[in-house]
Amino acid sequence: MRYPALYSVILSFPLLASCKSTVDQPQSNIPPSSTQQATTPEWLAGDHHIHGKYSARWDWSTTPPTPILRGDAQYATAIYAQMAKHHNLSWMVTTDHGGPAHSKVNLHQAYPELVASREATPEVLQFYGMEFDTPGARHCSLIIPHTANEAEQLFRIEKNFNRREVEPNSVPRDTNAFMLKALKSMQAEKDKPLLIVNHPARLADKLASFKKVTPEKLKGWQDAAPDVVIGMEGAPGHQANALNPNGSIKKSGKRGGYDHFPTMGGFDQMTAIVGGVWDRMLSEGRHWWITAASDSHMHYTEGRTDFWPGEYSKTYVFANKQYADIMQAMRDGKIFVTTGDLIDSLSVEVKSNANLTANIGETIAITSGGDATVRIRFHDPDNHNFGRQNPKVERVDVIIGNVTSGDEPDVVPVVHRFTPDKWRVDGQYGVIEISLNDIQQGHYIRVRGTNNADELEPEIDPPGEDPWSDLWFYSNPVFIILN
Repeated sequence: MRYPALYSVILSFPLLASCKSTVDQPQSNIPPSSTQQATTPEWLAGDHHIHGKYSARWDWSTTPPTPILRGDAQYATAIYAQMAKHHNLSWMVTTDHGGPAHSKVNLHQAYPELVASREATPEVLQFYGMEFDTPGARHCSLIIPHTANEAEQLFRIEKNFNRREVEPNSVPRDTNAFMLKALKSMQAEKDKPLLIVNHPARLADKLASFKKVTPEKLKGWQDAAPDVVIGMEGAPGHQANALNPNGSIKKSGKRGGYDHFPTMGGFDQMTAIVGGVWDRMLSEGRHWWITAASDSHMHYTEGRTDFWPGEYSKTYVFANKQYADIMQAMRDGKIFVTTGDLIDSLSVEVKSNANLTANIGETIAITSGGDATVRIRFHDPDNHNFGRQNPKVERVDVIIGNVTSGDEPDVVPVVHRFTPDKWRVDGQYGVIEISLNDIQQGHYIRVRGTNNADELEPEIDPPGEDPWSDLWFYSNPVFIILN
């Protein structure tokens, strides 16, 4: 297999031929509690949606069907870990999709390879997971907590609930009712997994015309498993779809593989539209977070549509560099996302006149009629990204919406726009401050920014758009509630 010189790697990891695992005695690393020391919380970049060689295709001429490894994706886990390290990621999740009896493939083949990859590249924390073939819908990233029982846990969930596990007879599983059953089971787990809805509006053929994945389903899923279902991909993968192997532009390529209704600034319409699905979820007070991922199957220089993990999209989590802490920070929404390394640090601090503070993913209680200050700090790195460009933040938008009781009329959030002449420079950081006075109801506050000064709202991405020319970052919200 050919690799571009820029990404050449030397891999050294234990041979896997003798690695065996059973449901009762899965091979595992020593639990992280005994191997990791406490660190200082920081913004840690990662990728939760990566496909390797165990995302198989299937030989349907045999009974049962035989998995054809490297059928839909190409690379070994160790290669992805090396690429994640090269592109400055601290964590990643392996998420091969399933198929008939694929739970055994994960348990006996993919998991031992993950264990070896962890040993080879310990600098990158490597979560075990899969792209869950969602009953009654499409796909989700299923992230398993890093414990001594992680292999058995994924085996059990995949075997019992993955839609494609029982192909070609998957119809009874392909219902929303079965999905709710699966989620209730996950919610009851002692070590609860995480579920992030992947590319939610990929099947939409126009604005707000959702297929398979609807806002109503999303709410129902989170209601059934509030500690498991945490949000959705704001920026889907396959962002290199408009790049030829030599890096030139493929005029027919559509970002994200959104062949029906396009992405907007590289983001799914559920996230990109102010007052759209995401804002409606937040206006209900839901802790519904967004992420960004590569959905990497094979690099665009090899003729496919993908970047390496971290090459273009990054999900930053504010956490200690420990498996459990990263998992909890994701559950708590301490997340911002960016494309093209537009920024690498972000703070959205809300401070009350009682000197209480809250930041991204947190909630602050303020007395009715009280005041607050919103202070945004972002770091725009002065160096080249992996597209060999040094993009600059040309505008930052602060979006403030109301949290309603559910029976009030919809109110489109307020957008405050800031250009470089309207923010203060503090060393290497841009700083923006907004005063909120006489607060009479709950609010949420989220921030986004772009290198496109003239694009006031994310515009529809036309075929053949260079992804490096259209970059955005988004924070998750801070909530204000009344005492």
